[in-house]
Amino acid sequence: MSFEFQPATCDDAAPLAALHTAVADHLTAQHGRGPWSSRASEKGVLHAMRTSRVFVAREGAEIVATLCLATKKPWAIDTRYFAACRRPLYLLSMAVTPARQRQGIGRWCIEEAKRVAKAWPAEAIRLDAYDAGAGAGPFYARCGCSEVGRVIYRNTPLVYYEIVLV
Repeated sequence: MSFEFQPATCDDAAPLAALHTAVADHLTAQHGRGPWSSRASEKGVLHAMRTSRVFVAREGAEIVATLCLATKKPWAIDTRYFAACRRPLYLLSMAVTPARQRQGIGRWCIEEAKRVAKAWPAEAIRLDAYDAGAGAGPFYARCGCSEVGRVIYRNTPLVYYEIVLV
């Protein structure tokens, strides 16, 4: 792929909010309203940049995908389901612009996340996905993530996934 994968900058906040909102709107149009329907804001993206590492995939000047990695455990994740490790990273969000989905960009982003995590250094990447029509669980499974547990969140099944890196 001819994409550049790099840390996001403050100048990326508005385009990233637009990308996340476009994905939320796309999922809502396909699957109805749900927890995936939240619209993003520039303020929210800037907060994510302050509290975690946000990366973008660019094709030329266009941002086609993004992901957010953090060392701090999100409150919705129960660590009892995961393999024991001292240095996990959490994949907090990932999005590919709707017009570019199903072209391998998401899989490429997961591979880049693994590369970043190994250099961090981290021993595992942990994440969750809704087990509903709008959920990305099957995608994460195809990318080599192992399902490690299931819970209910906001009346929607949530699946925990993990990539062990060591």
